[in-house]
Amino acid sequence: MREFQVKVENVVSFVPLGKKIPLQKLMASVENTEYEPSRFPGLVYRITDPKAAALIFSSGKIVCTGAKSVEMSKEAIRKVVARIKKAGIKMPKTYEVRVENIVASSKIKARLNLEEITFSLENSEYEPEQFPGLVYRIPDPRVAFLLFSSGKIICTGAHDVKDIHKALKKLKESLESIGIKVVPVAE
Repeated sequence: MREFQVKVENVVSFVPLGKKIPLQKLMASVENTEYEPSRFPGLVYRITDPKAAALIFSSGKIVCTGAKSVEMSKEAIRKVVARIKKAGIKMPKTYEVRVENIVASSKIKARLNLEEITFSLENSEYEPEQFPGLVYRIPDPRVAFLLFSSGKIICTGAHDVKDIHKALKKLKESLESIGIKVVPVAE
């Protein structure tokens, strides 16, 4: 079987530092930040290498979004913590970055009849008036797929890339069990 080509579109990770962060002080000394507490409780800090955005909360939690790989997401958080330290704010020496969600895309050579799939697969939802894709959930690994009639597949909810490949294999089995030939597209 040809493997699915997987493109990671976004990684969301976070780190609970367990230290209060004075956001006003941080905003005053760090470039590329936005902080409007009346609109959003966190400070937004955009970095360019790797390209990502960090949401920094006064509680000490940092959420990183926009990175294109787990490694880039972890590197972005390291750079954000280093920048906070450089601003004169004490940070812990060690911390654990946790991946919260990976969004990835793939494609198969098939025109999918989403209405037919909805009636044939449990845990699927299709409301074409609200959204053009079919939502299909699997419990292990716990992910959700968005399937489009073009054969495009979006996988969300995974915590590592291995889970995406495992989930795609299960999706293939589910689709083939209802008579859909699944041929991954090599990009």
